[in-house]
Amino acid sequence: QVQLVESGGGLVQAGDSLRLSCAASGRTFSIYAMGWFRQAPGKEREFVAAITRSGGSTYYVDSVKGRFIISRDNTKNTLYLQMNSLKPEDTAVYFCAARASIAIFTTTRDYDYWGQGTQVTVSS
Repeated sequence: QVQLVESGGGLVQAGDSLRLSCAASGRTFSIYAMGWFRQAPGKEREFVAAITRSGGSTYYVDSVKGRFIISRDNTKNTLYLQMNSLKPEDTAVYFCAARASIAIFTTTRDYDYWGQGTQVTVSS
């Protein structure tokens, strides 16, 4: 079992950058494939980005490609999401998720563990 805690959210203006972090504790972080999801008010939780347990492969939803970068530091048990050129439509609660696997996953039902989320608000 792994516990996940997100941080780094906040209120920014369009065009600004933020870096989210997801600190993991419990079992060995490096066995987990990781993902970032977001949920805007009144909408379903949607996939943002994912990374394999080694960090060797990543995957993004089209709307964030070229703007967001997912990465991980297995020595620090931490997952990151660097968000650049933020837009108002990026406003949401951002969640990190984990699943013990060698594969990469892009849907909510694929993940077993979730953090509590961190709010990102982008003003126009």
